[in-house]
Amino acid sequence: MRILKHLFAPSAKGTFPTDSLKRIHDAIADDERRHRGEICFAVESALHWRDVWNRVDSRQRAEAAFAQLRVWDTEANNGVLVYLLLADHRIEIVADRGLHELVSAEQWRGICQLMEERMKAGEPEDAVMRGVTEIGSLLATHFPQIEGEIDHDELPNAPVILR
Repeated sequence: MRILKHLFAPSAKGTFPTDSLKRIHDAIADDERRHRGEICFAVESALHWRDVWNRVDSRQRAEAAFAQLRVWDTEANNGVLVYLLLADHRIEIVADRGLHELVSAEQWRGICQLMEERMKAGEPEDAVMRGVTEIGSLLATHFPQIEGEIDHDELPNAPVILR
């Protein structure tokens, strides 16, 4: 029963302790030196019981988090949110409209599957790190750094624990 999974979901802070969050932050900051895109990572232990009751799924919640965290608010519309919902064992990638014509749903799904494999292996930090690297490679292909142009870090690199 889904509501029980959400009531007894693993803690996001337990899954990603402070030192792990710091390493993820650093990985995002380092990766963003390869491209002009923006990567955000958000993790949530569980949905509120009302959301579960109303059948909010991980994709809907990821899209809400995308808006809440203002990942859409980049000059080139090239922000990407990696959202992890621990209770449902779901990873969602939400990309801004500047990437819709450039990256296929299959490419995003492949990154999610890579991350899911690492999660199932009990390596959540590695899952996120691999996802960041793969997303960064796509962003570097489509939004490479331009020599002589200053790239401003438009969004925070710090992982976000929701709720």
